[in-house]
This record gives sequence, C-alpha cells and structure tokens, in this order.
Amino acid sequence: MISSNDFRPGVTIEYNNGVWQIVEAMHVKPGKGSAFVRTKMKNVETGNVMETTFRAGEKVPAAVVEKSEMQYLYRSGDKYTMMDAVSYEQLELDPEQIGSGVEFLKEGLEGITVLRYEGRVIGVDMPNTVELEVQETAPDERGDTSSGGGKPAKLETGATITVPFHIKVGDRIRVDTRNRKYVTRV
Repeated sequence: MISSNDFRPGVTIEYNNGVWQIVEAMHVKPGKGSAFVRTKMKNVETGNVMETTFRAGEKVPAAVVEKSEMQYLYRSGDKYTMMDAVSYEQLELDPEQIGSGVEFLKEGLEGITVLRYEGRVIGVDMPNTVELEVQETAPDERGDTSSGGGKPAKLETGATITVPFHIKVGDRIRVDTRNRKYVTRV
C-alpha cells in the first residue's frame, strides 16, 4: 500500500481494475476543508489518461512493475521475438502488445523496455529514436526546398513517414518513435 501523499510522477498503482502510472500529482490544501491530492494518471496497458482526486493520506495498492531491457531478434509469422539483455531469456510478443512502435522494429534493435506486471506483459517502451534506411522516396526536384513541407518516404521496416525534400533513397535517417517524425540524417 502507498499513501496518496507519496504520489510522484512515475509511481505505479493499482486503481479501477488496472495498473496506472502517476503523470502529475499536486498536493492541494484549501483554506477550508481537508487536504487532497489531484493526480493525472496514465493506464500502462491502454494508454488512457485520467484525472482523479484522492484524499490526503488515502492508501491505495502499489503496483510493482518489472522493467526488462530487451533486444529485438526476429519476426516469425505474426510474433516478434525479443531477448532479455541480462538473462538472455527469449520472449514472443504480439503486435498489439508492442503497440504503434512495431513498425520501427529492426532486427538487432536494442534499448526496448518491456514492462511486466504479475508475470504478464503490460507494455513495451520503444527507444525514443531509431536509425533506419530510406528504401523508397520521390526524387528531389530543383526549387522544392523553398516551399517547406516534405515528401513521403518508405523506410526499411515498411513504415512510411514524411521527410524533407533533400533525403534520397539509401540515406540513413533518425526517426522519433514517439511522434513518427524525421529528426536528422545520419
């Protein structure tokens, strides 16, 4: 059990039949009445965000979430095989468990964090950026750079993102996995 007074960003709790991570916690002590803690929480499994108010000192069950550093090995059918960087234990995951970052998985990718609660996988955190090669994109034409914007490019993993006009087929680029945006040429 953890007291609502100890809520900080990053703390995980069991609440409303789910595992929630505290994103924001603000302790409020009004002039009249009792103190309370206003929180913004994110469901670790679904990604839903909820704002809730707890009484000061209210006890809620703490959720112990294990984090394992993993490396992506290969895809077999619709399963993705990961390997624990410490114990070398292999784990097969479905695309739904990995989430939207699945389209940036490249064999040998390291820095993937797998979150487990009571033995089951509840989430996968991708590295913030990955380096991928451009497989297909339209050729650049003179004068295109003045208009800004960009052009679509298909990457080696099959993902399609918007890149600046100067990017050519074969270029290695860094992509932000959180917002699917081009960061820089490598």
